[in-house]
Amino acid sequence: MTAPSSSIAPRKGGRWIEQWDPEDETFWKETGEKVARRNLFFSVLSEHIGFSIWTLWSVMVLFMGPEYGLTPADKFFIISMATLVGAIVRVPYTFAVARFGGRNWTIVAASMLLVPTIAAFIVMEPGTSFGTFLVCAMLAGVGGGNFASSMTNINSFFPLRKKGWALGLNAGGGNIGVPVVQLVALAVIGASGGPRVLLGIYIPLIVVAAVLGALYMDNITSVKNDTGAAKEAVKDPHTWIMSFLYIGTFGSFIGYSFAFGLVLQTQFGRTPLESAYVTFIGPLLGSLIRPVGGWLADKYGGAKITLWNFVGMGAATAVIVAASMEESLALFTTAFIVLFVLSGLGNGSTYKMIPGIFQAKATALGLTGEEAASYGRRLSGASMGLIGAVGAVGGLGINLAFRQSFLSVGSGTGAFVAFLAFYAVCFGVTWAVYLRRPAAAESPTVTASEAKPQLSYAEV
Repeated sequence: MTAPSSSIAPRKGGRWIEQWDPEDETFWKETGEKVARRNLFFSVLSEHIGFSIWTLWSVMVLFMGPEYGLTPADKFFIISMATLVGAIVRVPYTFAVARFGGRNWTIVAASMLLVPTIAAFIVMEPGTSFGTFLVCAMLAGVGGGNFASSMTNINSFFPLRKKGWALGLNAGGGNIGVPVVQLVALAVIGASGGPRVLLGIYIPLIVVAAVLGALYMDNITSVKNDTGAAKEAVKDPHTWIMSFLYIGTFGSFIGYSFAFGLVLQTQFGRTPLESAYVTFIGPLLGSLIRPVGGWLADKYGGAKITLWNFVGMGAATAVIVAASMEESLALFTTAFIVLFVLSGLGNGSTYKMIPGIFQAKATALGLTGEEAASYGRRLSGASMGLIGAVGAVGGLGINLAFRQSFLSVGSGTGAFVAFLAFYAVCFGVTWAVYLRRPAAAESPTVTASEAKPQLSYAEV
C-alpha cells in the first residue's frame, strides 16, 4: 500500500498539510513522525509560556505586601478568577484549531498573551485598586486556553498507539510553565527585583514563541470542527465522568499551583522569598512526571494507573491534614510536594484514558479498522476540550475552598479534609465505571458486537 503524502501547501495564508494518516505505519515511519515531533516541540513551547502567564498571579501575590492593602481572602479571590477564566476559554480554544488551523491558532494564542502581561506591567504597584488587579488576573486566564488548543492540535498529529506519550509530553511540557515562572520569580525576589522585572522577562519570550510557531508549525487540512461529534460527546456520559476525574487530577495540580505559596505565607507565616524557595518544587515534579503517567497508561492501562493514583493522593492529603493540625511545616511541605507529583502522574493517565475509552466504545459497537479509529478520533477530539475545561474548574474550587477555610477556621485544614473526601469519590467512580468487570465480560463467548460498551472499558 502506498503511504499518503504529507505535502505542505499554502492555503488560507498558512502552511497546510493536505493529507495526513498517522495510523498508516508506512506513512508514519517515512514522513509523519518527523513532522509530528516538530509540531509537538513548538506546541509545547507556546503552551509552556501560556501556563506561565496563566499562573502569573500566583507569583504576583507573593510580591504584594501590606502596602497593597489586600487581605489573604482578596488574594485567593484574585487567583481564583484567573483560574476560572482559564477554564472557560478552553472550550472556544478547542474549536479554534479546526477553524483556523493548529499553526495559525498557536500564533494568535501566543500573541494574545501580551495583553495580560503588558497590562500587569502597567498597573503593578501599591495604590492600584483591588478591582484593577482582579481584571488583570482575569485577562491572564487566556493562557489557560493554550492547553486546550495545543492538546487538540497534537491529538490530530499522532496515532492512537503514541497518544499517551505525545499528549503526556505536550501537557507536561506546558505544565512546566508553572514552576518555571515561580523559579524566575525566586530569582527576581532574590535579586531584590520587583514584579515588573519578572513581567519584562516574559514579554519578549511571548514574541519568540509566536514567531517560532509561525516558522515551524503546520496546519492539517483534514481537521474539522465536527458539530455532530461535539453534540455526541456532550451527550456521552463518559465525557462527564472523565471531566469529573480530571477535576481530581488536573484540577488539583493547577489549583495547588496557584495556592501553594499563598498557603505557606498565610498559614505558616513564610516570607515571599521563603515561600518562593519551595513553591516551584511541587509543580516542577508534577509537570515532569506527567509524561510518565501517559507512558504507564500506555503500558498498563489508564484506568488502573488512575485508580491507584487516587489512593496515593488520598494518602498524601491525609498526611497534610495531620501536618496542618500539628503545625509541622516540614511534614506539610513534603506531603504537599508528594501530592503534586501524584496529581501530575494522574494527569497523564486520565488524558490517555480519553482516546482509549472512545476506541473501546467503537469496538463494542462492532466497528473495526479505520472506521473504528476514525470514530475514536472524532469523539476523543471533541470531548478533550470540554474535559480540559471542566477539569480546570477544579482549580477554581480548590482556591475558593482555601479562601473559605482560612476565613472560617484560620487555616487550610478544612479545605484539605474536603479534598480527601473528593479523592475517595474519584477512586470509587474509576473502579465502578472502568475497572469493575460484570460477569458477562469474563465469558470468551461474548463478541464485541454483543457486548455492552462498558464491558470493554477495563483495558483503557
